[in-house]
Amino acid sequence: MSNHSDGSVCRLADLTPDSVRNTIVRKEKLSPVLTLLEINAPLIARSAKAGQFVMIWAGETSERIPLTISEMNPDKGTITIIFQEVGRGTMELGAFNVGDDIPSISGPLGHPTPIENYGTAVVIGGGVGTAIARPVAAALKKAGNHLITIIGAREKSLIILEKEMSEIADEQFITTDDGSHGRKGLVTDALKEILDKQKVDIVVAIGPLPMMRFVAKTTEPYGVKTIVSLDPIMVDGTGMCGGCRVTVGGKTMFTCVDGPDFDAHQVDWDELKARKSFYFETEKKAREAFAATGGGK
Repeated sequence: MSNHSDGSVCRLADLTPDSVRNTIVRKEKLSPVLTLLEINAPLIARSAKAGQFVMIWAGETSERIPLTISEMNPDKGTITIIFQEVGRGTMELGAFNVGDDIPSISGPLGHPTPIENYGTAVVIGGGVGTAIARPVAAALKKAGNHLITIIGAREKSLIILEKEMSEIADEQFITTDDGSHGRKGLVTDALKEILDKQKVDIVVAIGPLPMMRFVAKTTEPYGVKTIVSLDPIMVDGTGMCGGCRVTVGGKTMFTCVDGPDFDAHQVDWDELKARKSFYFETEKKAREAFAATGGGK
């Protein structure tokens, strides 16, 4: 037997050929760079909760990639991931098609997002972060919160899950940097207007590092509890490598086992930014080399 991070137990008797094949059952291109994969993974689907992630390995020469679960369907036995094809690892994953088996998926990993009836909750999704924000928003709504969602991106084609989020939310705001959809501006503009007008009990922000950082700066003067989901460099996802360490409240934490959710007002954002840029040039070369091969698996 093995224990998942949420305390549930996976029994060896539960393992069947279908439960370990990790077959892709649905693929959608949400935009030129955003891809959705629904994957057969019944053991993970049964025990995963909002905010948790999986480590995916696409092949013998691939890196292991941490991706937060966008949707889990215990009845179908599937999980859904949405990712942006920006590096070699995600480009390799994007080359898979329906019917293909992903060599390895481990999870669910990390702690679930803390869900309770806070009162009024604002959930913010930036770009592909909206995929991670959706199950959190749904869980907060189910817990009885008045739910306000904000979705933001650079431009219209990068706005995802607008309909799905609106079906969950009591109120929804859409922002784009260039004004091509919704209102022109940043998610923090909409957030500040909300904070000025009403009492907010919790804010959950998931998206690019600069967005989450400025959400934290926006909520801090109001004293509103703010949670962010961090995505530093991660290798094994189990706390052994130390690659995903972050400083939170002056203490060293490991995103994979202590997070991925943290108090936004306690994160050392400068250190996190510096660590995320360590392998920028290496990743750029790997991406270019993969593209030169034609992008096959």
